[in-house]
Amino acid sequence: MNNGILPWQAWALLSAAFAALTAVFAKVGVENVNSDFATFIRTVVIMSVLGGILAATGNWQSPGTVSGRTWTFLVLSGLATGASWLCYFRALKLGDASRVAPIDKLSVVLVAVFAVVFLGERLSGPNWLGIALIASGTVLVAYRG
Repeated sequence: MNNGILPWQAWALLSAAFAALTAVFAKVGVENVNSDFATFIRTVVIMSVLGGILAATGNWQSPGTVSGRTWTFLVLSGLATGASWLCYFRALKLGDASRVAPIDKLSVVLVAVFAVVFLGERLSGPNWLGIALIASGTVLVAYRG
C-alpha cells in the first residue's frame, strides 16, 4: 500500500498553491491598471513562459497533427479560460481577494456537477458531501457579517 502522495496529487497541490499566489499577486497588480489590460499582461507572460518550456523540452507539436475535435475543445477551453480570467480580474479589482478567490473556487463544485452531467462520471455519497461542504464553505468565506 502506497502511503505517499501520488503524482497527480502533488501537481494538484502545486496548482492550488500557485492559484493562491495568483490571487494575491493579481489583487496588487490590478490596483492601478484596468483589469482587462492586467489580464492581457498575464496572458502574454503565460504564453511566453509556455513557449519557452515547449522549446526547452522539445515538446513542440506541429498544429497539423492535432485532430479537429481536439482543436475544437481546446479552443472552447481557451475561450472559457479567457472569460474566466477577465471576470476574475474584474472581481479582484472590485472586491477583496480573500472573498473573491473562494467564490471563484465554486468552479470545483461546478466541475463535479458538469462531469456527472456531461462526462458521465459517477460520484459517491461522500463525494457529494464534500462538494456540498465546499459550496457551504465558499458561502461562509464570502459572507460579510
